[in-house]
Amino acid sequence: MGVPIILLIVGFVALILGANWLVDGATSVGIRAKLSPLIIGLTIVAFGTSLPELIINIFSCARGSSGLAIGNIVGSNIMNILLILGTAAIIYPIDVSRISIRRDIPAGFAATAALALMANFFGSYHTIVWWEGLVLLLMAALYLYLTMVKNEKPANEVEAIQIPMPWGKTILLLVLGIAGLYAGGELVSNNAQKLAKAWGMSEALIGLTVVAIATSLPELITSIVAATKKNAGIAIGNVLGSNILNIFVVLGISSLIMPLQFDTQMNINLGVLFVAHLIMFIFVFTGKGRKLSRFEGFLMLLSFAGFMVYTVLSPQ
Repeated sequence: MGVPIILLIVGFVALILGANWLVDGATSVGIRAKLSPLIIGLTIVAFGTSLPELIINIFSCARGSSGLAIGNIVGSNIMNILLILGTAAIIYPIDVSRISIRRDIPAGFAATAALALMANFFGSYHTIVWWEGLVLLLMAALYLYLTMVKNEKPANEVEAIQIPMPWGKTILLLVLGIAGLYAGGELVSNNAQKLAKAWGMSEALIGLTVVAIATSLPELITSIVAATKKNAGIAIGNVLGSNILNIFVVLGISSLIMPLQFDTQMNINLGVLFVAHLIMFIFVFTGKGRKLSRFEGFLMLLSFAGFMVYTVLSPQ
């Protein structure tokens, strides 16, 4: 029992380090290719925080563990809103921009609704199949396009000068990043299955709790650092963007590898995810200004604690 737990932790560390190295290396390549900071941020960096979820899902699907794959995404998204945004708001109140209210928060609702509809009504019964995965990927492309259009740089704005890393360091980080992601994904997916069997827990529950918490660490660290630096835009943009990409891209790619069997008990957790989005939306408009206050962040943390207690104690 002890060995799988140690290997699981080692796998999580490898995933997080691998994602950071790969993002740093890819960002350097993007700078050399003269991509704008906006494009680099919307593609390389935004996708980087979702890499742990993607890698674990790819390995899980390759092993036939679709329950772990879906539970990982739903659990990560709930944690991103209630725990990560709640923590960031307690550190420093988060101002929410108008564009996030008009585009990003509705996109999060739409992504969750798309997952619920595909899992319960469309395609094969309680299964997300390959063509639904293609639809999710097309929705991701549409969101990224709208994001780039709405965030076009004004013509008179001077772009900050970015200096790429030396080629040797860039290539080293890319190689280490890929190796870390591969090793971490192998260790996490394999040992999570072993622990699920040893503890008598379903793979979906392991994905919803242990795996989801660990794969959300990059978002948690990023948002805490952003909050301490009073950069609310990064804190909330990181969470909203990651949630949208988790469903559109990660589940989209996962369903291309194998049909994702959906446990109907997961509908309760999808309902919690909808409620989490609703809580965030309501809190933005309560109090002074469009922001998440420290008190509201505390309430979000309490909500997450209640969700975790219910999830662990409820029969599987």
